[in-house]
Amino acid sequence: MADEGCRLYLITPPSLDPQAFRDPLAAALDAGDVAAVQLRLKDVDDDTLRRAIDALRPVVQSRNVAFLLNDRPDLAVAHGCDGAHVGQDDTPAPVARKILGSLTMGVTCHNSRELAFEAGEAGADYVAFGAFFPTTTKDAPIRAEVEILSWWSELMELPCVAIGGITAENCAPLVAAGADFLAVVSAVWGHPQGPAAGVRAMAAAITAAG
Repeated sequence: MADEGCRLYLITPPSLDPQAFRDPLAAALDAGDVAAVQLRLKDVDDDTLRRAIDALRPVVQSRNVAFLLNDRPDLAVAHGCDGAHVGQDDTPAPVARKILGSLTMGVTCHNSRELAFEAGEAGADYVAFGAFFPTTTKDAPIRAEVEILSWWSELMELPCVAIGGITAENCAPLVAAGADFLAVVSAVWGHPQGPAAGVRAMAAAITAAG
């Protein structure tokens, strides 16, 4: 996930049928530039998670896109993922770093400069700020201001991800503020014309804002 201007970071819907999701995922990835896909399934057992990884990881990695697993650095290592993303209530970042070795680690930092610094010190490869807008896909009581992106990007080399209710219509200030990645769920998977159209719309908005 190298620095190439602002790029798209896809997060999977909170529930999905792995086999049925393969084609929409491929269509989305073939529609435009995507830096990473994070598999984020909530309240599923390990076997369900493993089956999803095995079904979707080849679709993503065959397109030279990073495949990251939410919350579970142990399973990310065991099943050939490119890394993992941990929240503040998940595996602590220093522990996750040891588990992941040289694989990519992202850390949720909400709206906190202090948490972002701590994540950087723990060896994060990127920090995630948000939610910037109301979101229906995750309970996100904490809201972040756009200024945290410009503050971070001016101060630090470590990439930052903006997350939370981001759409093609509202993303311009985030891009302008220096977000390296825009993490989206509904803007792509819930797009009325399908996920490929969602990726194209986001890509056009990012380009226009840049």
